[in-house]
Amino acid sequence: MKKLLFAISVTGAAFLATSCQRDFLDRLPEDRLSEETFFKNENDLRIFANRFYSLMPVQGHTSDDNSDNFVPRNRNTFLAGTYTVPNTGGGWDWTNERQANYFLNRYQRAEASDAVKQRYAAEVRLVRAYLYWRKVVQFGDVVWLSKDLNEQSPELYAPRNPRKDVMDSVLADLNFAVEHLPVPASAEQDRFNKDIANAMKARICLWEGTYRKYRGLPGATEYLRDAATAALDVINTGNYAIYSTGNPTRDYVNLFLQEELRGNKEAIMARRFVKDVSMHNITRQISDVWPSFSKNFVRSILCADGLPISLSPDYLGDDTPENERANRDPRYTQLIVTRDYVVTQNADGSADKITLPRIPAVVTGYASAKYKSPDPLQWVANQSTLDLFVLRYAETLLIYAEAKAELGEASQGVIDQTINQLRDRVGMPHMNIATLVKDPASDFPALPVLLDEIRRERRIELAQEGFRFDDIIRWKEGRLIANPETILGMKLTPALRAQYPASQVAGIQVDANNYIRVYTDITARTWNEKLYLYPLPLQELTLNPQLAPQNTGW
Repeated sequence: MKKLLFAISVTGAAFLATSCQRDFLDRLPEDRLSEETFFKNENDLRIFANRFYSLMPVQGHTSDDNSDNFVPRNRNTFLAGTYTVPNTGGGWDWTNERQANYFLNRYQRAEASDAVKQRYAAEVRLVRAYLYWRKVVQFGDVVWLSKDLNEQSPELYAPRNPRKDVMDSVLADLNFAVEHLPVPASAEQDRFNKDIANAMKARICLWEGTYRKYRGLPGATEYLRDAATAALDVINTGNYAIYSTGNPTRDYVNLFLQEELRGNKEAIMARRFVKDVSMHNITRQISDVWPSFSKNFVRSILCADGLPISLSPDYLGDDTPENERANRDPRYTQLIVTRDYVVTQNADGSADKITLPRIPAVVTGYASAKYKSPDPLQWVANQSTLDLFVLRYAETLLIYAEAKAELGEASQGVIDQTINQLRDRVGMPHMNIATLVKDPASDFPALPVLLDEIRRERRIELAQEGFRFDDIIRWKEGRLIANPETILGMKLTPALRAQYPASQVAGIQVDANNYIRVYTDITARTWNEKLYLYPLPLQELTLNPQLAPQNTGW
C-alpha cells in the first residue's frame, strides 16, 4: 500500500492549515509559535520535519527545455537573452531555508533521546544542504544563514558570503546527514536514510568539484573525491541495482512508467502517488504537448555497435526516420517516438500507433517517449499515479564513473561497475577503455575520449530528468547552446513532406539541408557568459545594498 509518504505530506499540511486558521492578530508571533506549542517530543520533531520532504526534487518531463537536449515551441527566455532582471522573486526566496533554521535552532528542546533528535536534525540539514546548493547554482555568492531571522535581525542586511564558504557549509550539512541518518534496514520506510544522503552528497559534490575544476578554483579534487566516495558508499551497500526484466527494447522506458517504485532496486528515493489520494499531472501534460528533442541530442546517440554515427559503418543516415533509428542504441526508440510506437493501448486489446513523426505539433519531429504512458487512464488531468524518481541508482553510477575519470582513476573495473551496468540493460556493447576512439564530431573536441564518452552516456541515460543545463554550467560549456543543431529538428525531405497532408506541413520551414527550423527568425542561439548565473532581484539590492555588486553582466 502506498500510504506513508503521502501521510508525511498531509501531516505537514495539516499543521500549516491549523496554524493559519487563527485570527491573524491573535496569533503568536511566528518566532514564538513553535516554542510554546512545539518541540516537546519526538512526534513534534517528526511533524515539523515532514514539511521538508516535498522540497526534494523529482524528475520532470520539461525540465531539460533550458538546454541543448530539447527545443521548446516558445524560445526559452533565459537562453534567448530576453530574460529581464526581476524586481523581486526570481528564485531569491528564503522561506524554506528559514523554516529549516527555525527547526535546527529549537529541536534540542524536545524530550527525546539524542539519537532521535540528531536523526530529525539530519533530515532537515539534508534538505537545507540541497536548498542552499540550488541557490549557489543559480546566484553564485549568497547569504549563508544558520539561524532564523526576524524583522530586527541585523543579518537581514548582511553581505553575500563567497560561494566557496557557502558550499563548505553545504558539505558540512551533508556530512552530518550521512553520519546521523540510519541505514535503510533500520530506517522507517519512505523517510530519509544514509543512502539517500550519500546519493545527494555525490550529486552535489560532483557538481561543485567539476565547477571548480573547469574554472581553476581551489578545492576541486577534494570535492571530486567526496563525490566518488559517497557514490561508492551507495554502490557498496548492495541495496541497489539497474532495473531489468531481460527486455532490452522496453526496460529503459518502462522504468519510468511504474505505478509502484517501492521495492524497485533502482529507486534510491521516489515520490509515490496513490489513486484518489495523491496524484500528479505529468502524464497528461506530456500527452497534450510532447517535448521535442533537438537534432543535436539525436545525433549524440550511439549506434548499436557502440560507435558514434560519425564512425559506425552501420549508420544509415537520416534521410528517413526509419534509416535514422536503424542500428542505434536501443534507448533511441525508448526515448524518441518512431513509426509503430504505441500511443494508446485500448481496453479491447487493440493499439493506436504512430505512422509518421508528429509535426508540427511536435516541433522537431523527435517526440519524447519518456514518461509517456499508453494507458489512457493515466492521461486524465491530475489523475496520474505513476511514481517519480527523486534519486535514481543509474545517476549514482554515472556520478562515480565521472568523478573517477575527472580524478584520473577510472579503470576498466570502474567502467564495468558503472557504465556497463547501464549498457547491459539495453543490450549495448560494453565500453572498453582500451578501444575507445575519439568522435570526430564530438561536442567536446579537447576532452579526453573517456570523459567525452562518459558525458555522452550521462546525456542519454539521464535525458529529460533535469540535469543537462546544470551539467553545461558546471563544465563551463555554455557555448553548446550556440550550436545551430540545438534548435533544429529532423530532416524533412521533399519525399517525406509529400507523405503528409499539404496543409499540415505548409508552414514548416527547413534549412539548406532540409532540417526543420523551429525558430525561423534565427539560425542559432547566442551564448552570453552572464548566463552562467541568474541576476539578483532589483528590490533586494535596493533594500540591502550590501548584496551588491549585481552578478556580472546583469
